[in-house]
Amino acid sequence: MNTADQYLKAIYLAQRIEDGPASTGTLADLLEVSPASVNEMVGKLEDRALVDHEKYKGASLTDEGLERAHNALQTYCIIERFLANVLEVEEFRDEARTLESVIDETVADRLDTIIDRPDQCPDCFDPEADCCELLEAGGCAD
Repeated sequence: MNTADQYLKAIYLAQRIEDGPASTGTLADLLEVSPASVNEMVGKLEDRALVDHEKYKGASLTDEGLERAHNALQTYCIIERFLANVLEVEEFRDEARTLESVIDETVADRLDTIIDRPDQCPDCFDPEADCCELLEAGGCAD
């Protein structure tokens, strides 16, 4: 998953949290970057027709952006579930965030054959708790 996909995933989650366009502040918080970095990347994503951005309102995913965000979130969920349920890694969220930028679709597909991922994935992902609600390793509780 590349940086653009991480931003698309964050926009998707922010839209779910805010029930509307994703604000720059929320995206900066989710991605742990500056608002200026968010504005720069949102502009690039808009140039690629993945995001619609309206100043002072926020960013919304286009249909293509939504598809890519959904795929990125699904890959993240696969990594998270593998780390938590198969490898029993305690800090699975931190590890999943680190690995999501280096795990490609082929590896994610292979990991998916090992885990028992629910059909509703990635819609079972809780954006406010930043993890899957159905994880065996304690769910979203910290």
